[in-house]
Amino acid sequence: MELIILFLVLSTLSYIIIKRNIAKITKTPTWLLWLALMIPPLIWVGWYLTNPKNSMPSLLVFIPLILSPILYIWLIEIGKITPEKPSNLESSEVQKSANPLNNDNVSGENSQKNKTPPINPQEEKALRDCFPWGVYYLQKIDYLPQAILCLGKLMTAPEKAYPTIKSNLEKVFDDRFLIIFQETLQGQPFFALVPNPHSVTIKTKLPEEKLTRPVTAIILLFLTLLTTTIIGAEISGVQVTELETNPELILEGLPYSLSLIAILGIHELSHYLFAVYYKIKTTLPYFIPIPFFLGTFGAFISIKSPMPNRKAVFDVAIAGPLGGFLVTIPVLVWGLAYSHVVDMPDRVSMLQFDALDPRFSFLLAVLAKLVMGSQLVADKAIALHPAAIAGYIGLIVTALNLMPVGQLDGGHIVHAMFGQGKAVIVGQITRVLMIILALVRGEFLLWAIILIFMPVVDQPALNDVTELDNGRDLLGLFSLILLIVILLPLPTTVAQWLNL
Repeated sequence: MELIILFLVLSTLSYIIIKRNIAKITKTPTWLLWLALMIPPLIWVGWYLTNPKNSMPSLLVFIPLILSPILYIWLIEIGKITPEKPSNLESSEVQKSANPLNNDNVSGENSQKNKTPPINPQEEKALRDCFPWGVYYLQKIDYLPQAILCLGKLMTAPEKAYPTIKSNLEKVFDDRFLIIFQETLQGQPFFALVPNPHSVTIKTKLPEEKLTRPVTAIILLFLTLLTTTIIGAEISGVQVTELETNPELILEGLPYSLSLIAILGIHELSHYLFAVYYKIKTTLPYFIPIPFFLGTFGAFISIKSPMPNRKAVFDVAIAGPLGGFLVTIPVLVWGLAYSHVVDMPDRVSMLQFDALDPRFSFLLAVLAKLVMGSQLVADKAIALHPAAIAGYIGLIVTALNLMPVGQLDGGHIVHAMFGQGKAVIVGQITRVLMIILALVRGEFLLWAIILIFMPVVDQPALNDVTELDNGRDLLGLFSLILLIVILLPLPTTVAQWLNL
């Protein structure tokens, strides 16, 4: 049942992503593109529902993975909408990544209505004067439908060039443009001027979107508290009929609900606070209540303006997983202290809370052994206390968010550390590794499906060239190590040493 629910949610999100992004560049029906992309998960989920005890044939895994992207790309190409031809090939390549507003963070309506305003000869001369030859040697200006591209050679360090050029341009154009600093596919830095939809100098400015809706956030929080408390009571062994006759039994679910909401809430609140620190437009954290499964599909914030630089991308991204993890560990330790040991069942699962094999995760196994001591030995499983279940879910959420793919937190982190081009390569490698892991451990099939549909290209920052400092690079490597120790099964030698 849980697999079907998650599959339906994933299918819906995939359709929305295709509708918002791909439908703009092709006449091929959205439902047909969605069906082509959904071929692998449709086949895989169908197999596991009809043959839960049998391993999936290798051909059934790899053939859909090969055919699906080929069919998907072919369907896009046969219906592709031919854009206005740019002035040259280099400008075409640059245009693909020059507009950070052409994404889900800012509505498509904004990006369509705000075309590049023409600049007169006096303004073009002033534009050229904004580029001192000792900072950035400007060679060419190209005018595209959505951007003015300034192409040349970087003559100084990126961290010095961007603020200098940005300051000069703002003196000429005020807040009329967003100043973007990125690299071409060949690694050549360039500047782009994109119309600022929030500019006070644009007469056709759209009404300001209200970002903070505290009443909505509070209502969703209380609804999520209710749904997770009911699920927590059921996890504690309270039957629905008992709740009807004795409503006070719902309080049995508070250890689970409060722990889970604290983990998820701190995760999103950490994102939010760092976004506010960098003056990035963002919504409040919103919870998603559901009356089944875990009682919630988590929480989210929606960022509505571009990131100023890669440092901001990194800090906002890593704050969530680390903040949630710092709450997860004490909650998990507390819950494990009240859990008890049971015999290992014949068939184990990552979501089998009444008899969980802690050896699924290196970190979980070590923590369980430290807390439970000699009680936990080989061939024994753990019946998790409700608080331990919340902590265990916190570990899973941390690991999933740290996956270095696309618009997940981990994707933002590797983008900030290595740049957008290398981050795409890391994301593709991660996808392949997760598919291989799913073949060995079937419970990771859903993770592999999620990563397949996750866009591997992260949205660029305004200054997407200046690199991080060494301290942030080390913190980023720590986050990747944390991902590994959560996902890595307990090695046999370590298990023998720990008597597990």
